[in-house]
Amino acid sequence: MTTAAATATWPIEETITALIAAHGDTARARAAAGVARVAALWRDSDGDGASFTAFCLKHFVHDGAERTRLMLRLETALEQVSGHLYEMRRSLRRWSDLRGDEFPSVDDLLATFDPAPDLSEQLYRQKVAFVALLNLDRPTLARMLSEGDGWSIDQWAEARIAQSFGPRIPAELADRARATGHRCQQWVSTFHVPVGGMVDAKGKRWFETDRKLIAHWLVREEIKAGYNDPEGLQKQRALSWVMARHIDGTIPAAVMKGAGVDWDPQANTLAGSPVCATGPCGGATGQTVGLARYEHWIEQFRLAQAFDAHHPEHPTAIARKFDLAREIPETDVERLLVELLEHPVRAQLASMLRDRLGRNLEPFDIYFDDISEARPAEEMNAAVTRLFPDEGAFERALPQVLRGLGWPDHEADYLGSHIKVEIAKGAGHAMRPMLTQYGAWLRTNRLKECLGWDGFDTAMHELGHNLEQLCSTYYAPRPALRNVPNTACTEAFAFLYQGLAKKVLGIEPEGGEQRQFAIDSVQTMLAACQIAGPSLLELHAWRWLYANPGADAAALRAEVLAIADRLWTRFYERDFGPDPYRILAAYQHMIAHPLYLADYTLGHIMSHQIRSFMRGKDVAAETRRITSLGRFTPDLWMRKATGSPISARALAEDCATALKSL
Repeated sequence: MTTAAATATWPIEETITALIAAHGDTARARAAAGVARVAALWRDSDGDGASFTAFCLKHFVHDGAERTRLMLRLETALEQVSGHLYEMRRSLRRWSDLRGDEFPSVDDLLATFDPAPDLSEQLYRQKVAFVALLNLDRPTLARMLSEGDGWSIDQWAEARIAQSFGPRIPAELADRARATGHRCQQWVSTFHVPVGGMVDAKGKRWFETDRKLIAHWLVREEIKAGYNDPEGLQKQRALSWVMARHIDGTIPAAVMKGAGVDWDPQANTLAGSPVCATGPCGGATGQTVGLARYEHWIEQFRLAQAFDAHHPEHPTAIARKFDLAREIPETDVERLLVELLEHPVRAQLASMLRDRLGRNLEPFDIYFDDISEARPAEEMNAAVTRLFPDEGAFERALPQVLRGLGWPDHEADYLGSHIKVEIAKGAGHAMRPMLTQYGAWLRTNRLKECLGWDGFDTAMHELGHNLEQLCSTYYAPRPALRNVPNTACTEAFAFLYQGLAKKVLGIEPEGGEQRQFAIDSVQTMLAACQIAGPSLLELHAWRWLYANPGADAAALRAEVLAIADRLWTRFYERDFGPDPYRILAAYQHMIAHPLYLADYTLGHIMSHQIRSFMRGKDVAAETRRITSLGRFTPDLWMRKATGSPISARALAEDCATALKSL
């Protein structure tokens, strides 16, 4: 039965009248709203009209003190049920997520196993959800934005408890979502491009024979490493073509299978013979990886379409991401992205980059974001190894690391001892505790022989996530308000602590905190502008998918490449020249974590806004205060954190000031 049909068949007015008769006219508004919420999700399987009315009469709570008791009961129940299930699920994922002991035929099964696949439906079938919807206010985003500033902690808790009971998702769709998400994430985490045979335009090989780079992250990091090599320009260009072949699917299959012959990614030749997408070409026989990337993207879109019917108030993945998950309107996020990319300071940034590099900028220079005193990779790896030779040493040192960043001894010991450091198969990530008796998991990467700079830099990013996760769990005003408003908020602290990586190693630049803030301001602006383009590309691609719902992978690929061209021309070509690589389409988050990328841009903006606010303040104390505010809307959270709404103004203005001083 559809939601509309369900609402039309139940005795709504009769039930409201009965509730008013039982509780008085003062119950009218709450009774009308609660009965309507229940009717919207009541089905034939839940009972007939008489059962509907009987349920509402039995479970409607009008007395204020009793409503407070009800909220506490529901809050505790949700905390225990969702918390323990989350901890079970993240434990079952560990073999699939981590390097080391592998059992391929079992690990994926355990990673996708869900001990409560129809939990949402069972909450309705067993009437717990209906009790909450009947009695607790569930405001829209528009109301939260307009009224939330005047709400008490208890009012916010009521909203969050009610919002815990969302649509009724069929078990088979939940199974499909879990399998699809895992399949796409595994494809991304295992898509490592062999570059041992890669040659640049001059025929030079740059990597050891067995070297593989995960697309796109480690390809990008190797491009960035090229700035520390006097001869690195040719390497950067060749790697940019590797990224281009990853983006359009023209990496030769033979390369992915580990063929040891020379591969020129610009010409796309193997041992001098061209490779074509569909068969023999120029005397060579070759296949490419083709449309696999876009087939997974389409798979995510088809999954989103299946969910659309169950979200009548948010009938697209875009609406759900912005209004439900991000809680920042789509138009507001897009405006922030465009304002950032159109800000006049970008021309000054480009001029600074040209001066530093001593040449005209090329497309891959959007990845240049380290303007601190350059140090060779070997020196950076050695600096890390002196303190943290491996991930175990870093984990053991976490309390001391936190002390060095200003955390009081007792909190440094407490928080540092509740973080487990491990090595992920793919990119780094962090996993929060959902219950106070658990800790956080920090996943990073490493070199063969040591943790290395890349692994440590990633670990500091994830440490920022972990500190937010622990504080927003352990110190939140009440369980219903644990966590931060959205992923952009947690990214803010991830970037904040990643920016402290060199301080932890004792290699801050001369000039102390003032110079470091100037460097961070410029680097954050560079990083934010770099990811803002891909963020817009992903949003435009999803809008196109909804406008063309029957599109296949080939059509999506063509459109993504076209969007990349349009956005590059509008926002980047003036400074970085034409882009033959379509580099804005590189991010693999588009496949594994749909519509997530804007959170990185927002994270850069918000992290700098927080950093700018924290100048002269105690970073550790402010981290604890801000992350334990509670799960308000992001804009209100930012106003409570810094006194200002979310804005790129602080970042752009601090960047302009920094460029003058640097």
